[in-house]
Amino acid sequence: MEATSIPSLFTSLSIPQNHTTVGLSNLLSANSQIKSLFHHKRLPDVGWSDVQIQRLLFELSCLDTNCEESVKTQLATNNGNSSSSYPHRWTGAGEREGRIYSTLVSSRHFGLGHGIGRSGDVMEAQPKAVGSSALLRLCLRLVLDAVRRGAGLAGQTVKNSGRQKKKKQQKDNNNNNNTASGDDESANSNGNGPASYGTLLPVCTGMSMALVLSGLRDRANQLDKQLANKDATATNNSNYNDEENESEAVAPPERNIVLWSRIDQKSCYKAILSAGLKCIVIPTKTHPTTDEVSTDLDALQQALDKYSHRILAVITTTSCFCPRVPDEVDKVAKLIQGWNNDNNIIDASTRGAGIAHVINHAYGLQCHQTNKLLNRACTIGRVDAIICSTDKNFLVPVGGALILSPNDQVIACISKNYPGRASASPMVDLFITLLSMGLNGYKGILEERRRLVEHFRVKFDVLAKKFGERMLDCPRNTISFGITLDKLVGVEEEKKNVQITKFGSMLFTRCISGTRVVPTGETKTISGHTFQGFGSSYERYPHSYMTAACAVGMGEEEMNEFFERLEKCWREYVGKREKEARKKLKQMEVKDS
Repeated sequence: MEATSIPSLFTSLSIPQNHTTVGLSNLLSANSQIKSLFHHKRLPDVGWSDVQIQRLLFELSCLDTNCEESVKTQLATNNGNSSSSYPHRWTGAGEREGRIYSTLVSSRHFGLGHGIGRSGDVMEAQPKAVGSSALLRLCLRLVLDAVRRGAGLAGQTVKNSGRQKKKKQQKDNNNNNNTASGDDESANSNGNGPASYGTLLPVCTGMSMALVLSGLRDRANQLDKQLANKDATATNNSNYNDEENESEAVAPPERNIVLWSRIDQKSCYKAILSAGLKCIVIPTKTHPTTDEVSTDLDALQQALDKYSHRILAVITTTSCFCPRVPDEVDKVAKLIQGWNNDNNIIDASTRGAGIAHVINHAYGLQCHQTNKLLNRACTIGRVDAIICSTDKNFLVPVGGALILSPNDQVIACISKNYPGRASASPMVDLFITLLSMGLNGYKGILEERRRLVEHFRVKFDVLAKKFGERMLDCPRNTISFGITLDKLVGVEEEKKNVQITKFGSMLFTRCISGTRVVPTGETKTISGHTFQGFGSSYERYPHSYMTAACAVGMGEEEMNEFFERLEKCWREYVGKREKEARKKLKQMEVKDS
């Protein structure tokens, strides 16, 4: 209903004009909020109400075709009567027309049944789903604004001006404006921050990693092939008068190796293999004065030199379980950039692709310290893509990922690598949540986590000392914390690791979730590769331990309840162990007598 027509329409219903004016002001205010959202493409400072959000979603849904009614309702209405007139504006004769049978499912998705993207690009607009397309583009702008102004990741460093900006704009127009950029301004990717450009993928972190690697491989093959052809052309030109010396383009070596700084989480390793690549696990090292397990830069340098031009990318991780701490991504970025420079790969547009750097930042957006590390990495070295989980960072259901990059061409190749159309559900969830939070709400949950971290650390330390254990000293990990379990089971006891693992099972049966209990010397084989000391990301970690995380979304009441339950469960476990020991001793005495 148009605001301008409301006074005359309501007057015809004998509604007083002064009453109509009050209602009209509410409508104009709501319209103003929506216009402001589309104009500025930034998170509102204060979150919207559920009514405001639903209104916008239904209006966007009305822009899609075939959104009027569920299939079930249509079938029930027609009831086989071919003479009844078809009541809807659109008729669909394709194999996929956004038809939804259940009215409940349709309501759950606000009638948005067409999904996002097209077969050529996950960010491409659909002619039949302009509302869904607008939601996706706007959601991307909002989440980029959140990670910049909320989490502190740097955006574009605008250095281009005049002719350079015009040239870049023409290039984007030629690409049908499908590059998922965070700003309307164009900028050279050199010197940009990690949140300069982005795309959204409707899959979890592991599958997103596989898609990122596949996109980088396609881009590397294209750039390397262009370089080989360019070098062959230059050689032929220099030998123009000598037909016998005519050269053909030499095929570049296949980039099929990924160097992965070890972290004992299965999904990333499987993602590399799923992309059809070979994974070389780079060992970690322990810190000389703390309990930390971290990046082995010397081992990485040796692997770079050994596998050389066969390397597609190096994968580092910034969110991990204690005692593993975030990789030194700034030093790794500088190391990769140095290797590329030494091998004359300074500019990807003229000297091939070089070795890429992918950062698994799964739930790291909530850590300000780690985000500053990413900003530094993009400033001093090579960073191609950063993968962030939507559920762990923004408190939405599992199923989506945000890919960030300082390079718009990297984002373009990843978006175009997604096969087929994609589900809009994760994007709708994220869109609703961001509008509900607003910038103040998002900053609020980050600040609340930072406030609780020190309380969490102190309480964990106090609890550990009550049972003769100690806190693992891992200052560079401010999300996951650990305490030793060295005295939980006797050193000489048989099946020690089994008994320690039972403690972890006991915690879960007492409604304590999320903790990890890791015994020493465990092995795990994943797709043919055996990891020694699995769980600690290091072959010979000296302690059995348990971890718990102070992650975004945890409240103080939940934290206090966690420690009360943990202490109670620990005492119960110790009591059972002591009872079993007395029983065993009594049996031995009876046997000896």
